[in-house]
Amino acid sequence: MIQKRPEPGERFKRRNPCSFTLAVLIATVILMPACAPNRKPTGKENTKTPKLVLQITIDALRGDLVTRYYDRLGENGFRYLWDGGTVFVDAHHSHANTETIVGHATLATGAHPAVHGMIGNIWYDRTIGRTVYNIEDDNYKLLTAGAGVDQDAEIDSTQKAAKSDGRSPSAIMVTTFGDELAIHTAGRARIFGVSVKDRGAVSMAGHVGKAFWFSKAGGEFVTSNYYYDSYPDWVVQWNAKKPAASYSGKSWDLLNKQGNYLFGDTDDRPWETDLAGFGRTFPHSFGNVDGKYFTTLLTLSPAGDRLTLDFAKTLIDAEQLGKDAVPDYLGISFSSTDYVGHIFGPSSLESEDNILQLDRTLADLFSYVDETVGLENTLIVLSADHGTPEVPGYLNEMGIQAGYVEPKSWDREPALAELKKQFGIDKELIVGYDHPYVYLNHEVIQKKKLGLARVEKAVAEQLIQFEGIAQAISSSALREGNLPDTALNHAILNNFNPNRSGDIYIVFEPHWFIRDFDGLEVAATHGSPWSYDTFVPIAFGGLDIPAQHVARSVQTVDIAATLAAYLGIKPPSGSAGVPLVEVFADIDD
Repeated sequence: MIQKRPEPGERFKRRNPCSFTLAVLIATVILMPACAPNRKPTGKENTKTPKLVLQITIDALRGDLVTRYYDRLGENGFRYLWDGGTVFVDAHHSHANTETIVGHATLATGAHPAVHGMIGNIWYDRTIGRTVYNIEDDNYKLLTAGAGVDQDAEIDSTQKAAKSDGRSPSAIMVTTFGDELAIHTAGRARIFGVSVKDRGAVSMAGHVGKAFWFSKAGGEFVTSNYYYDSYPDWVVQWNAKKPAASYSGKSWDLLNKQGNYLFGDTDDRPWETDLAGFGRTFPHSFGNVDGKYFTTLLTLSPAGDRLTLDFAKTLIDAEQLGKDAVPDYLGISFSSTDYVGHIFGPSSLESEDNILQLDRTLADLFSYVDETVGLENTLIVLSADHGTPEVPGYLNEMGIQAGYVEPKSWDREPALAELKKQFGIDKELIVGYDHPYVYLNHEVIQKKKLGLARVEKAVAEQLIQFEGIAQAISSSALREGNLPDTALNHAILNNFNPNRSGDIYIVFEPHWFIRDFDGLEVAATHGSPWSYDTFVPIAFGGLDIPAQHVARSVQTVDIAATLAAYLGIKPPSGSAGVPLVEVFADIDD
């Protein structure tokens, strides 16, 4: 077993918002990039109200992936923010389960998962006796029949848990920044969320806004009747043009000459996944429009982000965002970086090219916003729902131990078999594992009057001995709160909701992952409390945001608090963050 690495830093600990003092400001380290404009804070607060708040979430954009390829980025994409905006270079999620819905909901609400309730992409709901998908809602149906039956569950297996194609934000237990903006403006602010992933769009749109996401089954953007009784005309017209079909017979080609890439000589790696003939080397063919996995393959490439951008630009125009004195909100979540990382790994030629092409996508977005709203009238914040791990095979080549775990085998391990014998249990004791929680057989535990807390503790003590497991904490211990005051335990507590969490929280050793997703072997999977999964960028730009790089440690829950403070509205109901004061410094022209 590899040694446990040191626990994450104090960034994971819950903070009292009132504890942010002047001393923190004095300790702030500001590093100006050499190419940044020569702007200096004056100490004055911003007074300009934006016409549009643009919140960009790059799914799985680990905090170093922008600077890793910085020398080849254009001037108007990432560099628009990194050279001319306020960038926090030590930003982390402070919860332990770094999955898609968990991070998106945290960015939208400024609350920890323990409070906003989205503790995982899926969880076992004991009230109905099955595993549920985070935003599924049988009370609301998709407006497009059959569009919810995606054919790519192999790479998005969490959706298999959903028994309905209905989607809504009802399971999010607190308000989002967009919700608060709508409340503050008496419903006049227009609030939207757009993403390839349904959970990316729904979480950013909140309870009040409108959400649209890409249906791989239909090759179009869809929504549910939670938001509309029928599609707006502009959505019908956009879908009628069938933009996805324009990629039929085409392929994902490299943006530059292969020799110019950091990973140019390592295009074909044994740990990469060849999904449905997409291949492990460039060019990656999408196949024909009638192919079973055609739309899925689009999302495994920069094409997925370009489709998202095109739809978002159409929305901005059709809904007239930023055209009056009332600030509007648009949350855009770009998903391709996550899919590419799962299939090829972040240290791959595919991931490198995807970042370079994403840079162009962002430049296109910023240019369009500048033309329609004006960047000087737009408050932009960019972050990520989580980071991304390196592939074990790649780490092994570097001499770093890494591997895979198989939760399905845990109940059959000799140690647990002996434990079941001691308890007199002849049935399965572990009935399921929905990351990151183990679920025990409550029925047999109650029948034998064993006491749930006792069994949880005993099983946790055995699981922590298994290869690849760093920590196993019972929910009883989390409820009692009698845990060592460690950063890791704080991160786990930030993820614990007693009504939704399972019986035992599992933390894998650094660089150990679940690989088998319903038969498909992916390269790597995020979802840990280790820094490669928590480390994300936070960058503010537009308006008069000062150009500075700030090196003090901040948390992603601070984003919603910062947006609320900037607009002078109350923070979301579960907000745990504090305003990032550097964003408020006015600048000398």
